[in-house]
Amino acid sequence: MGIMEKMRSSTAPILWLLIISFGLLWVLADTQVFDAIALGPRSLGEVNGDPITLEEYNNRVSFYNEQFSMQTNQSMPIEMRAMYENQAWEDLVAARLIRQKMDELGITVTDNELIDMIAGPNPDPFIYQQFADESGNIDRIALQAAIDAPENSLIWITIEQQLRDNRRQQKMGNFISSGLKVSELDIRNEYIRENSFADIRYVRFPYSEISDEEISVTDSELRDYYNSHRDEYRRGETYRFRYVSWDKTPTASDTLNTVREMENLRDAFEATENDSLFLSSYSSQTPYNGSFVSRDELREEYAPVLELEPGEVSEVVIVNGDPHMFKLIEERDDEIRFAVFSYGVDPEASGTSYRLAEQAGEFEFYASTEGFESEADRHDLEIREATATKDNPFIPGLGSSLQLLNALENMRVNRIADPIELSDQFVVVQLLEKIPEGPRPFEEVRSQVENGVKTEKRRQIVLDRVMQLNSNASDLEALALSDEKTIETAEGIRLGGNTIPGAGREVEVIGRVFGMEEGEVSGPIAGSNAVFVLEVVSKSMANPDNMGIAEKNDIRNRLEEQKFMRFNQVFLDRLKEGAKITDNRSVLL
Repeated sequence: MGIMEKMRSSTAPILWLLIISFGLLWVLADTQVFDAIALGPRSLGEVNGDPITLEEYNNRVSFYNEQFSMQTNQSMPIEMRAMYENQAWEDLVAARLIRQKMDELGITVTDNELIDMIAGPNPDPFIYQQFADESGNIDRIALQAAIDAPENSLIWITIEQQLRDNRRQQKMGNFISSGLKVSELDIRNEYIRENSFADIRYVRFPYSEISDEEISVTDSELRDYYNSHRDEYRRGETYRFRYVSWDKTPTASDTLNTVREMENLRDAFEATENDSLFLSSYSSQTPYNGSFVSRDELREEYAPVLELEPGEVSEVVIVNGDPHMFKLIEERDDEIRFAVFSYGVDPEASGTSYRLAEQAGEFEFYASTEGFESEADRHDLEIREATATKDNPFIPGLGSSLQLLNALENMRVNRIADPIELSDQFVVVQLLEKIPEGPRPFEEVRSQVENGVKTEKRRQIVLDRVMQLNSNASDLEALALSDEKTIETAEGIRLGGNTIPGAGREVEVIGRVFGMEEGEVSGPIAGSNAVFVLEVVSKSMANPDNMGIAEKNDIRNRLEEQKFMRFNQVFLDRLKEGAKITDNRSVLL
């Protein structure tokens, strides 16, 4: 049968298919489903069906940004902003999980409780702060007037909601804390740990004295060690990618523009009578100090100030790559007081960053159609490869970058991401491979496994040798002499400590010390870095009956806080594990 004949015989089914299709499209159009598809997700995310709006997320990020600007008088760096953006999301998720848990537990605040928090005998600290009089008492007349004023009705709604939320969280905290009480035994043991001390003499035999040449390792031993320590070589989901970059290091032109900007302020700097205000107003990178400094103790890079007369300002001087101006304020004997006005060279201000961003954007556009390698060749850009691991923002070769890690987590293999601005460069990346979570392959960690096997063998070689030496020695002096070692001393070792002065971190050795009697000499003890043979010279075990009330309360509070902090993190992790969390940030942002 010919092609045309087949088409004629299929005409009726095709027509019915078209009719049904157009009818379905007509119905879907009436339901505005295509508008919904075009709009995408309606919220930034959901926690068990409770939406997180883009507005509250942006407000949270803005709060962090404003706090940073107020504290540093600088704009937030790119990577720090990425960190706070992630923190804002975590805050909003945690708030919903906790609120949902409070609802589940029936933790509420009644209207009577709320009234008591505002107008009761012991009002909430917020109310007290707003309406306390000069004598420190609540001005009840002013409080009642504020409550009765019609223009304050919307404000009171906000205050009441905040007071309810605060009290609910306080109740939730009390509910958690009630199950985290510290026992009397906990307090007594902590007091003993912190206040028991010992003095020792010891001979130390470091594992590092055994060279690699003295150790032989077989492939079978390596495989056995790897199989028994597989969990030590686990990694999270890993991303292998390649990238090209554009360096944001300030150019000579950027430096020149900054120098000119500073030169334009030289007369104003010289004329001002309030140097502190001047430096603050013009966002000097070096803050005002105002103290006198001896001429002999002046830092070398500040030497230009020694050539000035009081009130005079120097020319612009480049110090460590940044423009500086110095002003001599006052002389006193051999001391001087001066101010330093400095700017960091900012490639943003000169448009360098903008031009680099354009280049990166152009590369990404053409690489997506022409190919990553061919576009890199066309621009003579070096292609580098790197790997990143989920939940670890440090990326070898690129430094710490949470925003790059977030981009890789949401990419598909072979896709090319939009340009990403790091603190010192722009990058365009292509994801090559996503490696699932699990143990690293043996060949990938072979060198680490070999180090582990060698360490175990070193420990055993040294321990066997010291046991042999110790069996032939009558005391510590004889043992030291037999291996040309010196007897070392350590005083004031604390039971709750983890280091021995001069010997490093040795928790197990310290534990053995406090299990011995005064004058007792130990056998060989395999520590973290060496084998020890030691003598307890003196030991003072604390008596918890000597605790004062204040000290006891301090220990109790510290232990309860530690327990609460540890439980809080576990509590949130468990709530997340049991929750349905939808994250639309990769779509909407």
